[in-house]
Amino acid sequence: MNQTTTNEKQTDTLETFKKDVIEGLTSNPKHLQSKYFYDKRGDKLFQKIMDTEQYYLTDAELEIFYTRCKEMLDIVKDFKDGFDLVELGAGDALKSRELLKCLTNARITFKYYPIDISGNIIQIIEKELPNKIKGLTIQGIVGDYFDALDEAKQYSNSPKFILFLGGNIGNMSPQEALSFCKKLHDRLKTGDKVLMGFDLKKNPWTIFNAYNDKEGITREFNLNLLHRINRELNADIEVDQFEHYESYDPESGACKSYLFSLKKQTARIEGVEIHFDENEYIFMETSHKYTVEETRALAEKSGFKPITQLFDSKNWFTDVVWERD
Repeated sequence: MNQTTTNEKQTDTLETFKKDVIEGLTSNPKHLQSKYFYDKRGDKLFQKIMDTEQYYLTDAELEIFYTRCKEMLDIVKDFKDGFDLVELGAGDALKSRELLKCLTNARITFKYYPIDISGNIIQIIEKELPNKIKGLTIQGIVGDYFDALDEAKQYSNSPKFILFLGGNIGNMSPQEALSFCKKLHDRLKTGDKVLMGFDLKKNPWTIFNAYNDKEGITREFNLNLLHRINRELNADIEVDQFEHYESYDPESGACKSYLFSLKKQTARIEGVEIHFDENEYIFMETSHKYTVEETRALAEKSGFKPITQLFDSKNWFTDVVWERD
């Protein structure tokens, strides 16, 4: 990706960021979109979260990718003339790089398209991954999931194998997840495949503690979005006057994250006044958990055919494989 294209996209993203932030903080109830957590500092904080003792998700999914190379190769065996491996929300490609190694070591023909809203992280993996995985062909795309997927389709007519890892589908409500999967289905062709990670329902304390780490990194990760708003949108939010709160409902599977105002206050964002009452909350993120049966139902309702499911040794996490009929 050339630098001009990256800068143009980051400018477009900044305008969208401004619009979404003002719209979210003038709504009732207030909310911010979790995709905006990932600026340069947010990327680093999330990497620290993944290294905490309580955050099991990364280790569980990494175990699947470390130990299931043969199954992964079986999944792509139908793509006899090669395929495009498109990762939605690639992040630092920590988990997908194990799949990339598996495919390149087996001399499978494919091109890797990592997609992320963070131009910073895309530049890093475009630079670093080819040095770590010899023979890897990579082209990063900065943008939202579907716009970037449409762009990837313009580059190649090869079959698509879509990765959506890390339980990112859980950052949507069940209704939003269904809408997302339907949109994904409609953008793919018959025979295209999807590998999607789901965090499964388990002991509620295990889930709760994963989002309330002892070191307070998740707290800082949430508050960092307010710092980003101040820095990039000329805002004057008193970040130290907000606190982080987490909840988990084992019945619905919804793990939700909030920031709440410690006092009545007013902030200005690009000249727009935002009023907060004492204890008023900003909804930041949901991390929805599923049963195995719920993942299958989601596939079928959105038009996909479930092919297989891969589990970690504790059955805490699953990577499902669906095919577009």
